[in-house]
Amino acid sequence: MSHTGSAYLPLHGGWAPKWLIKRMEALARSIVLIMVEEFGRNEFLRRLSDPYWFQALGCTLGFDWHSSGVTTVVTGVLKSAVDPQETGLAVCGGKGRRSRETPAEIRAMGEKFGLSSSKIDQLIYASRMGAKVDNTAIQAGYQLYHHAFIISEDGRWCIVQQGMRPENRLARRYHWLSESVVSFVVEPHKAVVGHRENRALNMTAKEAEECRKTSVDIVNDDLMKIKTELITIKETKQKSLLDYMDGRVLVMPWKINWRALEAAYNLRPRNYEELLGIEGIGPATVRGLALISDLIYGAPPSWKDPVRYSFAFGGKDGVPFPVQRKEMDEAIEFLRIAVEQAKINEKERLNALRRLRAFSSPNR
Repeated sequence: MSHTGSAYLPLHGGWAPKWLIKRMEALARSIVLIMVEEFGRNEFLRRLSDPYWFQALGCTLGFDWHSSGVTTVVTGVLKSAVDPQETGLAVCGGKGRRSRETPAEIRAMGEKFGLSSSKIDQLIYASRMGAKVDNTAIQAGYQLYHHAFIISEDGRWCIVQQGMRPENRLARRYHWLSESVVSFVVEPHKAVVGHRENRALNMTAKEAEECRKTSVDIVNDDLMKIKTELITIKETKQKSLLDYMDGRVLVMPWKINWRALEAAYNLRPRNYEELLGIEGIGPATVRGLALISDLIYGAPPSWKDPVRYSFAFGGKDGVPFPVQRKEMDEAIEFLRIAVEQAKINEKERLNALRRLRAFSSPNR
């Protein structure tokens, strides 16, 4: 895969001013209405799952082109601007405590759309598993703090969520699209955007299949055996384990949730997705099972960070990371057509097109 160009995206705090949010919402509503009318709801979901299109949308709406806040602000603006009755689309969830309201919001919107109870339950499950995978199955030190779940009236969905690593002020964004998800635990993402870490536990990698299977077998076997094997690793392989883990105490698996493992043993999960979905199975438990799988049974996990698109979310002196110019240009052109057709104030339309031209200039 060839890359050209670079993007600077420093982590910015604070709040977008109300006067800007008001205008962003008006422009976003017009763009979404035109896109749904011209291209359909499914295409809009596809576009949101494209990191370059999503970034270009934020710039078109007038937000900082080089800010990590584009994730939270753009999804927040869409949530306010998108009328489910007009578009057949709804944005659920959000930042912080709003993310915890996602299941209730999905159920309420699903009922408005006339979806069946089983379909609504599937959507809530998709939301929960999307968050669980990016917080637990993938471990690179990023804690989720934002979760947006976008659904259409026919039950299709898209996830845009973000995690943060406070110690070095880095963030990364995860994009999911329902039509692209074959398995929640085998490379399910449409895109993962951020700074690529040297080491990251990635239980969703294809090459981690044996580790996933072995982890399930271990849980279904004997809890006392798990304790014995962890003790063996801790007492006899601690130095090599620290070396193996790149010296990061962060990933040591000694705080396993034994109640959750007992629940898993009683439930007898048939596969890794069922195991991961059990309440209480968190990062430490996943790490412990992965290490036993590797060091005792010879079934290693993947330590390759799943980041596919390198946008840098760092300080003001951050270094450039490559982006794909072709995909970025396509995103900009798509938005340009939508903006030109949008039913908005002529001044706002010209300003939006001006921002798009500036964003696509050779100097960026």
